[in-house]
Amino acid sequence: MRKTGRTSPDRAARLRLGGAMVLVVAGLAACGDSFVNTRGNIGFANTPIESFTAEQIFGRGEYELARNKAGEAAGFFQEVERLYPYSDWAKRAVIMQAFAFHKDRDYENSRAAAQRYIDFYPADEDAAYAQYLLALSYYDQIEDVGRDQGLTFQALQALRTVIERYPDSEYARSSILKFDLAFDHLASKEMEIGRFYLKRERYTAAINRFRVVVEDFQTTTHTAEALHRLVEAYLSLGLTDEAQTAGAILGFNYQSSDWYEDSFALLTGQGLELKVRGNSWLSAVYRQMVRGEWL
Repeated sequence: MRKTGRTSPDRAARLRLGGAMVLVVAGLAACGDSFVNTRGNIGFANTPIESFTAEQIFGRGEYELARNKAGEAAGFFQEVERLYPYSDWAKRAVIMQAFAFHKDRDYENSRAAAQRYIDFYPADEDAAYAQYLLALSYYDQIEDVGRDQGLTFQALQALRTVIERYPDSEYARSSILKFDLAFDHLASKEMEIGRFYLKRERYTAAINRFRVVVEDFQTTTHTAEALHRLVEAYLSLGLTDEAQTAGAILGFNYQSSDWYEDSFALLTGQGLELKVRGNSWLSAVYRQMVRGEWL
């Protein structure tokens, strides 16, 4: 599945406090690797982390991000939250944890930090970004179409939250695009299973999958093929009324597609027209899609 973009570090950069932070980062950077981050020992080699201010620890986290050491950076931001839990630095550190963990592809911890920010600061201006990061933590784990699609459903739910809760935010448009891609991904899964059954002449099982695409995923790129596959499956079962109706829907909506040409050849080759016949579920779809009769 083609995905668009990941979290931009520019967004994280906008959380900085300005010139004072630049000085802090520069000073810590000059100390080189003597400022270490290891299990149970975060700080200068011979100085405990508790000896440093929230600003200094936060600055080191940003320094590690600049060095593309996102996992290390997340550790420093966690320390800010642990040592200075009621400070403004702690609030900033939570959203920076979500960003750093996501950059490090530690999606579970990124999601946890993002959710914590949303729970603690729901009215903050960065709550929209936290929700977007939470959605990305699912979206960026969407596997190939052959895998289980549980994460796709979770991504859709989280993206929908961004769209509905923060419609005027800078993340709404990106969320809409990603939602459409994830939705298309689910339709692709149904098509893959349907083709599998069709090749093995398990026509009823195949029809059930293609029906899901036509009824539930009409706005995706897979609807035309699903209709053609229904023509194939119904003809194989000798159900010509259903095959003709599927062809009629295909002809009305996708007449310029190769799928329509293939279905036209199949049906006319058997002396059949592409017209609505009978009273099947496809007839109801025709009334809805073509004639706009929803009741």
